[in-house]
Amino acid sequence: MVGSSSSVARTVETQLEDALAAWLPGQRWFGAKGSTVGAVRIVARDVLRDEPHFAAEHLLVEVQLTQDGAAVTQTYQVPLGFRTELTDDLRPWILPVAGEVAVFDGLRDPEIIGLYGDALAAGKATGSIEFKIVDGSSVPSGLRGRVLGAEQSNTSVILGDLLLLKLFRQVPPGISPDVELHRALAEARSVNVAPLRGWLEAEVGGEPTTLGMAQDFAANSAEGWTAALASVQEVFDSPQTPIEDLPADFAPDAHRIGAAVAQVHHDLASVLGTAERSVESTAVEEILARISGVARVVPEIAQYIPAATALISRAEASNSTTVQRIHGDLHLGQVLGTPERWLLIDFEGEPAKTLAERRQMDSALRDVAGMLRSFDYAANHLLVDLPEDQSARERAEKWAARSIAAFFDGYASVAGHDPREEADLLRAYELDKAVYEVLYEARNRPTWLSLPMRAVARLVS
Repeated sequence: MVGSSSSVARTVETQLEDALAAWLPGQRWFGAKGSTVGAVRIVARDVLRDEPHFAAEHLLVEVQLTQDGAAVTQTYQVPLGFRTELTDDLRPWILPVAGEVAVFDGLRDPEIIGLYGDALAAGKATGSIEFKIVDGSSVPSGLRGRVLGAEQSNTSVILGDLLLLKLFRQVPPGISPDVELHRALAEARSVNVAPLRGWLEAEVGGEPTTLGMAQDFAANSAEGWTAALASVQEVFDSPQTPIEDLPADFAPDAHRIGAAVAQVHHDLASVLGTAERSVESTAVEEILARISGVARVVPEIAQYIPAATALISRAEASNSTTVQRIHGDLHLGQVLGTPERWLLIDFEGEPAKTLAERRQMDSALRDVAGMLRSFDYAANHLLVDLPEDQSARERAEKWAARSIAAFFDGYASVAGHDPREEADLLRAYELDKAVYEVLYEARNRPTWLSLPMRAVARLVS
C-alpha cells in the first residue's frame, strides 16, 4: 500500500477488494462470465506514481469463483489510477469506491500508460514487476499512450505510434505463448509478425509469469475483421453486381491471408519442430466432451451429439497427423493488413484453455478451422436481425464460399499441400470451434447464438 501520508491512493485494501469484486464481472476482459465471484484478494500492489492529487498502482488480484459448481481461483492484473479530479473520459471506468478520491482503470489514462512505457524503456524492475528488453533492441522513453480499439481478453495500448503494449488481464502462472512464439518467429526471421521489443514479468504462484509484451506497432494497418465486414456490407449494398466485380471483393486479401498463415506455420515448425501423432491422441477426442459440457448451458445442442460422434469417428480414421506449435485462436481479428503484407497477432491461444494446454503441439488445421469460422461470422452476423432475408443470406454464403476458397488457395500455394485434402479432420476442428462459440454467445451475446448453432447443424449434417 502507498506509504505517503499525502498520497491519494490511501484506499484500504478491504475497500478495494470489495469494489473489485463488484467491478470485475462487468469488464469485457473478465474471463469467468457466468460464474459467481465469491471474493477478491490483492496479492501484490506496486506503486508506479505517488503524488498528492494523482497516483498509479499495479495490482495483482486473486479472484475466488464458483464455476459450474466447482471452486476456482483466477489471477488478474488490474492497473489502477487515483485522482482527486477526474476528466469525463475517465468517468466510465470508475470503480465503486466511496470517498473523495476517484479510483479507475489505469489503462484508460494516457499518463499512466506512459509510466509503463518509461519503465519498459529503462528496463528495470518496479516493485515486483520486471521490465525486460529483447537483446539488441531498445525502447524510447517519453512516449504517450492511448488505448487501442475494443478490449478482448487483454488490453492493448499504443505508445507514441511506435509500439504496441499489450497487458494480459488474466495471468495464469507461466511464460505466455505469445512471447514464446514471437521469440521463435524472430529466430525464423518471419516477416508475417510484428517484431517483439520487450515484455513484463512477475512471480505468480511461485513461477515467473508474463504480464505483458511490447512489439512494433503496425501503422497504417487494417484489421482483417474490419476489412471483411466492409466487403460484406458492399455485397449487401450492391445486390445486382457480381461479388468478383465489387471494388471491396475480399478474395484477393483472403488469398494473401492464407499465404501468411501457411508461412507462419512453416516458420514455427522450422524452429520448434513437428511430430507425428495418432488423430485419436490429438485434441479431436475432446470435442465430444466439450459438446456435452456446453449442452448443460445450451440444451438444444445435445441433439447433435450422435452426428458429431460419427464425424469424429471419420476424422479418427485418418490414423495420423502432423502436429506443431500453432497460433491456437486464429480468426480475422487476429490478422492485420499492412501496405506490404498481412501480419498475425496475439499468439496467446484460446483463452478458455489452461496455459499448459495452449503450449501443446496441435494440428495446423485448428488454425485453419478458426479462419473458416471467422469468414462465416463475417458473412452472416449482419443478418442476425434479418433472418427472413433469403436473398441477402444467399449473397452472404457466396461471399463466404469465395473468400474461403481463396484462403485455401493461398495457404496451399505456400504450404505445398491443401487443407481440403484432410476434410474430415478439418471439419472436426471446425465443429469444435463452433461449439466453443455456442457457449461464448450464450454467455455474452445471446442474440448472436443462432450463428454458431446454424454452423453446428451444417457441420454435422
